[in-house]
Amino acid sequence: MDAYGELVRLRAMGVDDAEALWRWNHDADVMRWMDEGYAETVAEVAKWLEERPPNAYGDVLFGVEAEGTLIGLVRLHGAEPEAGIADMDIYLGEKDFWGKGYGTDAVRAVCRYGFHKMRLRKITLTVAAENEGARHIYGKVGFVEEGRLRGTFRSADGQWADKFTMGLFESELRLTS
Repeated sequence: MDAYGELVRLRAMGVDDAEALWRWNHDADVMRWMDEGYAETVAEVAKWLEERPPNAYGDVLFGVEAEGTLIGLVRLHGAEPEAGIADMDIYLGEKDFWGKGYGTDAVRAVCRYGFHKMRLRKITLTVAAENEGARHIYGKVGFVEEGRLRGTFRSADGQWADKFTMGLFESELRLTS
């Protein structure tokens, strides 16, 4: 089932998305604030997408689409019905779409999906303390800073930095800026 924002459509990802995902994962600007894994080939990314279990309550992966183009991904994972809490990851890989409201819209859309379709009670995330752009977006949507994880993010220059944990209850979700 797709989810929609005002600017974006969230849809299931498939093997056809492997090349874009591979390209984003090998772009230093895109990966600046991400915990990077190891280098993979396009074929390995395609295999991961093909073998990945289908979207289900515990792990939902969406491609973020805008203007007919796949521009990023967003994921709710780690959800258990007993707790009703999921962790959120998001990034936009198409830099032409940065700073134009697509990220904020995607966060709102996935949070609405999580609260309404998955019946979550809370969505959490971690974000590098220095990633002011992402922290601004999360704050606009209603996420609240809940704690600081000291020295848990390794920056591109090899320095260890802090991360913030943030959380959002449905009653805190801001549907407009």
